[in-house]
Amino acid sequence: MEAIPDHIRPGLKVLFVGYNPSLRSSKVGHHYANPNNRFWRVLHGAGLTDRLYKSEEGRALLDLGYGFTNIVSRPTRTAAEITKEEYAHGALQLRAKLERYRPRAACYVGKGVYEQFSGIKKSSWGWQPFSIVEGVSDFIAPSTSGLVRLSLDELVALFKPLAQMRNRLD
Repeated sequence: MEAIPDHIRPGLKVLFVGYNPSLRSSKVGHHYANPNNRFWRVLHGAGLTDRLYKSEEGRALLDLGYGFTNIVSRPTRTAAEITKEEYAHGALQLRAKLERYRPRAACYVGKGVYEQFSGIKKSSWGWQPFSIVEGVSDFIAPSTSGLVRLSLDELVALFKPLAQMRNRLD
């Protein structure tokens, strides 16, 4: 299975950081492509996009100030398959991306993504009290995977503070 290229450039408002690509995403070459993943519906429902985008339109979100990357590039069926070594290597690569591209905010799509990156094991949803990379605000959101037991409404509510910040930057 192939890794998916990052959608990233300087000046982003938000860089969304996932665990790793799903097998479906790897197969089609688009972030959050699994039909059970609610990412695109959550973005729209939270007010981060003015319409419902499809995974194959992901690159177009660069023009809205949004980018995509993952802490681990190897596709798997579930995040439980990611090794400690892959997380450690991915954390170094993620830090380098954040330092190079300096998005205004990094949105970790899954508490475990943030915990693996930061080494902080007890964190809460939303804005974090300090930044791991200076100048990049950290926001923790739940994974939007269909395996997560939160309802769509609960996910949308947890993403709304990110949309409120983004709207203030426009």
